[in-house]
Amino acid sequence: MSIRQLRIIFMGTPDFAVPSLQALLDNRYDVRAVVTQPDRPKGRGRKLAPPPVKVLAEQADIPVLQPVKVRTAEFIKELESYKPDVILVAAYGRILTQAVLDLPPLGCINVHGSLLPKYRGAAPVQWAILNGESEAGITIMQMDAGLDTGDMLISSAIPITPEDTTGTLAPRLAQLGGELLAKTVKHLSEGSLPAPVKQDDSHATLAPLLTKDDGIINWNRSAFQVSCQIRGLDPWPKASTTLDGKKIHLFSPSVISVPPEKGAAPGSICAVDKHGLIIACQGDQLLVTEIQAEGGRRMPINAFLQGHALQKGALLI
Repeated sequence: MSIRQLRIIFMGTPDFAVPSLQALLDNRYDVRAVVTQPDRPKGRGRKLAPPPVKVLAEQADIPVLQPVKVRTAEFIKELESYKPDVILVAAYGRILTQAVLDLPPLGCINVHGSLLPKYRGAAPVQWAILNGESEAGITIMQMDAGLDTGDMLISSAIPITPEDTTGTLAPRLAQLGGELLAKTVKHLSEGSLPAPVKQDDSHATLAPLLTKDDGIINWNRSAFQVSCQIRGLDPWPKASTTLDGKKIHLFSPSVISVPPEKGAAPGSICAVDKHGLIIACQGDQLLVTEIQAEGGRRMPINAFLQGHALQKGALLI
C-alpha cells in the first residue's frame, strides 16, 4: 500500500491539533474527513466560533463532522461510510467508544503530549511544567479503551526551559506531534512501523484537567515550586494570590537563590520597582515581572505601578 492510498479520518479540536492535520496535508496524505467538536460560544459577544481544526479542514475542502455525541449508531455509520484504514487523533477532547476504536483495520492512533507512561490524561503539558520536569515530549500511541494506556509507537523529547510556560511549550510540542504523526503514517503505509512497545504501568502518572483552584499560590513553598506553578498555569487558569483582599495574577517569574531578609514572612514583598516584584518564598525569593489585576489586563510591573500602589513589606495571601 503506497503512502497516498491510506484512507485517513482525522479527529482533533484545538490549536494543539492543527499542526498534526497540517502535516498530513503537507505530505498529501488522503484525509477523507475530519471529526471535531461542535462550534462553541466565544468572546464577550458569545458568538459561535469554529474549532481551529475545523477552520483548517474547511480551507482544505475536507468534509467536517461535528457530532454532539460520539456514541450514537448514526455517527458510527457515518464514519464507516468513509472506509478509513486508520483514524488519527490529536486532542479531540472526547473518549472514543470501542466501536470507533475497532472500526479501522489499522486501529486508532493518538498524538499524546507527554513521554508516556508519565502524564496520562487531559493536561500533560501543564503538569510537566507544574512538576518541574526538565523535558517534555510527544508519544504516538495505539489507542485502546484505557486512559492513554495503549502501546507506544514513536516518541521524542524536547527540553523545558526555565522561562517556558504552557503557552510557549505547547506550540513546540504540537509541531513535534505533527512531524511524528506524518512519520508514523509513512511507516504504516510502507509496513515499516517499529514494533509497538507496552507501557510500564508502574511508572505511570496522571495529568488531570486543571481548575481555577489549582492557581492559588502557596508561598510556603520554594521559589522554584511557585515559578513552576505560575508558568504551568499560563495562560490558563493563571496563578493567583491576594493583596489587600483583591486577587491578582502573576506572570514571568524567575528564581532568586538568595534567602529573604530575616523576619520576612513567605509571601511578603521584599522589593518593588519598575523592573519587577521580589517576593519571599520558603528559603529563597521570586522575581515577577508581569502582573494582572482581577478584571484588568496583563501588563509589566512598571505599567501596573502607574495605577496601583505596591509597597515593600505588604503581604500576599
